Amino acid sequence: MSERAAGGDRIELRGLRALGVCGALPEEQERAQPLEVDLDIVADLSVAGESDDLDDTVDYGAVCELVERVITTERFRLLERLAGRIAELVLSDDRVRGVSVTVRKLRPPVAQMVDSTGVRITRARG
Repeated sequence: MSERAAGGDRIELRGLRALGVCGALPEEQERAQPLEVDLDIVADLSVAGESDDLDDTVDYGAVCELVERVITTERFRLLERLAGRIAELVLSDDRVRGVSVTVRKLRPPVAQMVDSTGVRITRARG
């Protein structure tokens, strides 16, 4: 998604953390693990910039609740599917033109010492 094509306006959410079930390994399906999400939501923010009214923009508090609910109540095998589900729900708001979703496992089940593993997807309306 280029800045020009996207209109340039973005709402950024960084470091939203919640415990969720996500993993292909049997032990990852047995208990929740810490996951972290970043979002870049593309929307026209000019009306809200003029009106100073929350009803004229995408409510990032509501988006945070939505993301937390998905992580804590649904089960996933792959980060790719979790990211796709979040993107699908964010795009259900007609004001959203596009979204980039990053999802990270903060304790990935690998032998090497890594801070996190993750995926980043970008989706646009129609």
